[in-house]
Amino acid sequence: MSPPPLAVWPLPYNTTVVVVGVAAVGFAAGVVGCFAVLRRRALAGDAAAHATLFGVGAAFLASGGRRDLPVLLAGAVVAAVLLSAGVDPALATLAGMAAGAAAGSVTGVLHAFLGVEPLLAGILVSTALASVNLVVLGRSNVPLGKVTTLFDAVERTVGPVLARAGIDRTLAGELARTGFVLLVVAAAATALYVFFRTRLGTAMRAGGDTPTMARALGRDTGLLTVGGLAISNSLTAAAGSLVAQYQGFADVQMGIGMVVWGMASVFLGNALVGAAGLGTALTAAAAGSVTFRLLVATALRAGLDPDWLKAATAAVVLAALVAPRFLGSRKKS
Repeated sequence: MSPPPLAVWPLPYNTTVVVVGVAAVGFAAGVVGCFAVLRRRALAGDAAAHATLFGVGAAFLASGGRRDLPVLLAGAVVAAVLLSAGVDPALATLAGMAAGAAAGSVTGVLHAFLGVEPLLAGILVSTALASVNLVVLGRSNVPLGKVTTLFDAVERTVGPVLARAGIDRTLAGELARTGFVLLVVAAAATALYVFFRTRLGTAMRAGGDTPTMARALGRDTGLLTVGGLAISNSLTAAAGSLVAQYQGFADVQMGIGMVVWGMASVFLGNALVGAAGLGTALTAAAAGSVTFRLLVATALRAGLDPDWLKAATAAVVLAALVAPRFLGSRKKS
């Protein structure tokens, strides 16, 4: 039984212990990091990158350890290498999805069948993928300006049609690219909605929410976990493939910060739309992603110093977390 909280301290005992522990770790890590940088044993970027690991770990622990680390770069790397080799862009994108699914399956096997903690399994696979991606890519950056991508094919097909309708040729090309992205997002959301309403999809959702109940009903939660991670990582890798083709290059630094940006998109979408049902949750994820990117673009266009972009991202995440609770408490009062 936990001791009663102090009368002057509003937080419960367990929360107080966590706060004090995290503060102590943060203080110690800051001292060690500054010492390492000043002694020229590490770069400032290394210190910042290691500092974010605590936030990533906290996010995974807060979500019950059921979220997978991103493999966006893996999809971009596979697609870029195959496109440079002359492979059809659609096949290259599918190959990137397959690579992401394989990485997710490895994470699931480590956790479900080898007993590795989910957070540690994700970190192990992501660490290994960093080396694999660099070896497959061959160098830190691969340009795609001289190869045909999916966006080039869409722009050549749809762009002239929009141009004949009186739209400026440059604007027509951008509209064609944007419409293609929206179509892909709608297709992915529809496919997920249909799948998760099937018996297998419902069992997979139950295995993630209440694994004990799923096992009691005779479901193999290990296989369900592997399947869920394979699906989620394949979609992440597909996003990486499309990003590489849209921006015209694949870079080994592409995946940095995607965990925080993804969390911000999900939280913002839940604050805007809510997540009462399956369809609403999928809509919230898409709406939150678009809204978050629009907020970032608006802030940069308004003159925000790019050095403050990470702080602005943290502020958006905090607002998305606090606003629903604040509004809910006001409605009750």
